[in-house]
Amino acid sequence: MGNPGPGALQTVKPPDGGWGWMVLFGCFVITGFSYAFPKAVSVYFKELMHDFHIGYSDTAWISSIILAMLYGTGPICSIVVNRFGCRPVMLVGGLLASTGMILASFSTNITQLYLTAGVVTGLGLALNFQPSLIMLGRYFEKRRPLANGLAAAGSPVFLSALSPLGQVLLDYYGWRGGFLIMGGLLLNCCTCGAVMRPLKSRTESIKDRSEAKEMLPATKGDCTSLEMENCEQAGTSNSTKKSSRKKGASKKRKKLLDFSVFRNRGFVIYTISKFILVLGLFVPPIMIVNYAKDSGIPDREAAFLLSIIGFIDIFARPLSGVVAGLAAVRPRVAYFFSFSMLCNGLTDVLSAKAASYTGMVTFCVFFGVTYGMVGALQFEVLMDIVGSQKFPSAIGLLLLIEAFAVLIGPPSAGRLVDTYKNYELIFYMAGFELILSAIFLSAAFFVCLKRGQRKNQRESVEAEEAGCETAGVEDTEMEQDYTRGQSPMDEGSLDQRSSGLERDQRDCGRGADSEATAQAQCSEHH
Repeated sequence: MGNPGPGALQTVKPPDGGWGWMVLFGCFVITGFSYAFPKAVSVYFKELMHDFHIGYSDTAWISSIILAMLYGTGPICSIVVNRFGCRPVMLVGGLLASTGMILASFSTNITQLYLTAGVVTGLGLALNFQPSLIMLGRYFEKRRPLANGLAAAGSPVFLSALSPLGQVLLDYYGWRGGFLIMGGLLLNCCTCGAVMRPLKSRTESIKDRSEAKEMLPATKGDCTSLEMENCEQAGTSNSTKKSSRKKGASKKRKKLLDFSVFRNRGFVIYTISKFILVLGLFVPPIMIVNYAKDSGIPDREAAFLLSIIGFIDIFARPLSGVVAGLAAVRPRVAYFFSFSMLCNGLTDVLSAKAASYTGMVTFCVFFGVTYGMVGALQFEVLMDIVGSQKFPSAIGLLLLIEAFAVLIGPPSAGRLVDTYKNYELIFYMAGFELILSAIFLSAAFFVCLKRGQRKNQRESVEAEEAGCETAGVEDTEMEQDYTRGQSPMDEGSLDQRSSGLERDQRDCGRGADSEATAQAQCSEHH
């Protein structure tokens, strides 16, 4: 009873608090595991290279497969969420993510790691990540920008925690023990899935109580001997109502994957912009460490650059959510998102020639701020465009399209470095891609907004003209009816119309008689 039908429409008003804070905490943990885990696994790569006698590119495919599963299985997640609901899907996803890492600890070759740590764990994380965002959108409306910002902060927080923890586990237990313990940690995804309680309206709770009463046998305390027949009739009527409710619910079920979101021009514009964005967004944080090492900076100081980005990112995401929730900003959140992408792109371009460690630290500070803004606003803009009803299908299709960009962007940047031995090119490439995405999104939204306003104005004018024409036609018909001696409001049979005419004639006759009587009385008086 506590779980509404999987295909039931979401009509409950978001509470913007209460149990929603627990849902927000669960989404915070899920987001942290989903985005930080693929990067934290890289701690074990050197040991894997030593044990399996493989190269760095072979081990790097583990993280790539996890990210590909996280993005590429979006439509599958949308289908199962619309079919079974968020909570069951997240529980199964948590078990899959944990099972994948536990099985990976017993792997004997790199192919088995691809299947276990890559495919199985990646699929489990995907089945947790997307439903958690859906539930967050259902529990928050007015405070949704702040909620998205706080949930997105889980990524830098977990990245700062999982990487040192992975190194400690590697030192004490080796990579197999580390994978086994990591699999145990991923069981917390099941706990987060358990707190994703579906929303119920008051009418549904009353129906649940009435259904519970129907399941109990009627007793003398419930019905007297004179009321037994009424109770039986009430029971039969309730059963018929329940069957009719089931039929009505089956008619109202949503599609498992709603492709009608592509009819929304705003969603199409946002999808194109996000594809261009993802091509260059992840390139600088992936390449900055190698860029620093090739510039002669020590390994430990080079690795600290990522920690700077993560630390700044922790504070940038919630603050961006707070700003996006302001009354003056929220109606223009798409332009705020474009501004964040533009700042991130300019940071990449202006820092391309920063070869000193001080210049790289400055770049990481500004990149952390703008990267956090982008991360906090991306799903808020999508929810604002499509709404909570179509968000499950929209995010699934969007992540599938982004999966291709994830597989194209970083490898193409690496190819440029291998070909030209110049890291400046990849920063220019990433920066111009983000600037192009920002300009396209803001310009397209502005044009569509103006066109929509003109269309609304044209429709209102046409409606007024149609109303005037309708009023003119009605006036003409009324005049014709009066000339025929018919009432304009009467559209009955001919007998009714003739009876009306007879009544009018009788009234007129009575009026004439009364006038004649009055004149006679006046003449007698004189």
